[in-house]
Amino acid sequence: PSRGQLERTLSQQLQKLYREHLDHSTGKVSCQLINDKLTVIVEDSLTKPEKLLIESSSDPELVEKVRSDLEAVIRPRIIGLVEEILERQVLDLMSDTTLETGRTGVIVILAQQS
Repeated sequence: PSRGQLERTLSQQLQKLYREHLDHSTGKVSCQLINDKLTVIVEDSLTKPEKLLIESSSDPELVEKVRSDLEAVIRPRIIGLVEEILERQVLDLMSDTTLETGRTGVIVILAQQS
């Protein structure tokens, strides 16, 4: 498959992962694969419970803790998905979510292609 096909497949499968595991339909998921790096931007990544916490909580650290815990749980699934689709080992995965915009950014470092 071409790089564009791989990026589209990853985007679709990441949206499916959010739906199946977090019961959440994200906005657009953009993937860009350049050599041994994959960048992912997930629009509207915050779930309804997270949004509710943001609206009603005076404790932003609580919301960040919930998001961090969700990311920790979903991380192995994202790694498995990337490795399966790209047929390459994931060496590192870093992610962060901006609560104000609801965007999640993910950077994946891949093993060299054999």
